[in-house]
Amino acid sequence: MSVRVEINKLVKNFEKVEALKEISLKVEEGELFGLIGPDGSGKTTLFRLITNLLVQNNGTIKVGDYDSRKDFKEIRKITGYMPGRFSLYHDLSVEENLNFYAHIFNTTLKENYHLIKDVYSQIEPFKKRKAGDLSGGMKQKLALSCALIHKPELLILDEPTTGVDAVSRKEFWELLKKMQKTGITIMVSTPYMDEASLCDRVALMQNGNLLALETPENIVNQYSGDLWQLSTSNMIKIIVDLEGVGNGIKNIFRFGEKVHITSSGIEFEELNKTIIDFLEPKGHENIIIEKVEPQIEDCFLDLMDEN
Repeated sequence: MSVRVEINKLVKNFEKVEALKEISLKVEEGELFGLIGPDGSGKTTLFRLITNLLVQNNGTIKVGDYDSRKDFKEIRKITGYMPGRFSLYHDLSVEENLNFYAHIFNTTLKENYHLIKDVYSQIEPFKKRKAGDLSGGMKQKLALSCALIHKPELLILDEPTTGVDAVSRKEFWELLKKMQKTGITIMVSTPYMDEASLCDRVALMQNGNLLALETPENIVNQYSGDLWQLSTSNMIKIIVDLEGVGNGIKNIFRFGEKVHITSSGIEFEELNKTIIDFLEPKGHENIIIEKVEPQIEDCFLDLMDEN
């Protein structure tokens, strides 16, 4: 089973800090929904409000037919929550942690083993090892197993792949896709823009604001302007040296070892000549400009610039 989540004009303040500014969104039953944004954008605050670990200043949250203020006990029964920081008992073994969390929800590991088999089977050979002695990827799988042990209808994962190696990240998302097929609603947050494409829909967040709420494909398709990739012989100074380059260029930002430039209303020949003429007197050589397709990160930075 799965549930729908409805959030309407949600506001949360911490003294003078506006953590969430009238956030409204809906997550459909069985959806894999992503909250994408940098640290401090409000992702964790939103998750803690849904699970009633915090109380909002204004706005409403409904999980299924339950209201987060009045029915928080019922919401906790049907929600599995995996916080960003590993918060299981370090001095208990893998098996002891699982049995403890199963007991809290009046079930047993044996009874619900089938629910966590795909995840737990990967760490079961180490079930006697203390949780504090596990690797990052194994801690992640243990925390996910504990979040699933009571058969939740809503699974909330706060930056589950942060600090985990690339192989473990890939394995984790494969597990999420498998779990989604069982009908569970999944909300996951991440600072990694490349993970956005793995979600059914995403909410792009920045400083407590909702910048976009769409499918990853539609966000990319709505990108305005032309995107170019630039490299030169001196990439260290490139951002400073491009200041004041000319009209028709909307924004400039680093993208890995290259620089991405968004332009509007300017053809390639004119753009190429403008940039070369601007950079060569500053000592740049081997200047290469090529058109590229935008990715989620390009769209996010563009939306940030607009807002």
